[in-house]
Amino acid sequence: MFFALAFLSLLIERLVGYPDWLFRRIGHPVTWIGSLIALLDRKWNREQGSFSNREAKGVLALVVFLGVTVSIALALQNVLLVLPLGLLLVALVGASLPAQKSLEQHVEAVATALESEGLEGGRKAVSMIVGRDPDRLDEAAVCRAAIESLAENFSDGIVAPSFWLGLLGLPGGAGYKAINTADSMIGHRTPRHEAFGWASARLDDLVNLPASRLTACLFIVAAVFVKGASPQGALRAVTRDAGHHRSPNAGWPEAALAGALGFALAGPRSYAGQMIQARFMGEGGRRDLTAADIRQALKLARIADGLLIGFFGLLVLLIWR
Repeated sequence: MFFALAFLSLLIERLVGYPDWLFRRIGHPVTWIGSLIALLDRKWNREQGSFSNREAKGVLALVVFLGVTVSIALALQNVLLVLPLGLLLVALVGASLPAQKSLEQHVEAVATALESEGLEGGRKAVSMIVGRDPDRLDEAAVCRAAIESLAENFSDGIVAPSFWLGLLGLPGGAGYKAINTADSMIGHRTPRHEAFGWASARLDDLVNLPASRLTACLFIVAAVFVKGASPQGALRAVTRDAGHHRSPNAGWPEAALAGALGFALAGPRSYAGQMIQARFMGEGGRRDLTAADIRQALKLARIADGLLIGFFGLLVLLIWR
């Protein structure tokens, strides 16, 4: 049943996304979860507290917002499943968790802005999806940033929530989304969140581990169907480069996409005025990327998305038979 839930949720979100009118009226599960995390951060993450005390409060906050999210999702799933077409109703809720259409739209907006408005337009568009300093980016760096965001967010914004939906149902998908939202809000190694967000960041690393490997596999297979792409290059890049990324997970999809398309991604970048030294994924690939390369990466990601949906559909068919 849960494989069918993941399949239907992905299919619904792929077709219609999360409607703007619905967001304006009720918000989105991520905004609800984020509001609770922000509240706990304000109440419990006191600057005058000791490191160990703030660390303990961060663990407690994780238990609270994860417990609340999973409990609500479980209750909702149980109520909906007893109704006619209950699985479809649960899938409509589950469709709010993966972000296929929004990720594609945000990344494509960078290519469109570069083509129509030039570098300043590209910088503005890419600043909506990455945290690095946009003013320091030239056109090639804007393109690399957009493609890196596509690779990483394909893993943690599409593959991971559908993986946990398929494994544990709506509570699994919602619980994953809560952990991932917490990591984006409080999981940074800043003076304020180094202690309080430590548990959320480490748990996010753990729950993203299977999805990042699956995403790399999807990109490798998708390269078979994209003209000019190389599945062998993707496999070589993953084997050689994935483990050198600062993140235990992000290197897998980034290396696979870079190797598939012959790009060099990651490398040194600037965050909040601080230069971060990092190794390139796809060492030896092209660095002078353009808007056309963003569109090529989107083409590969769309095929990988189709493979993911087909994968869950195949599992449903095999179990049904």
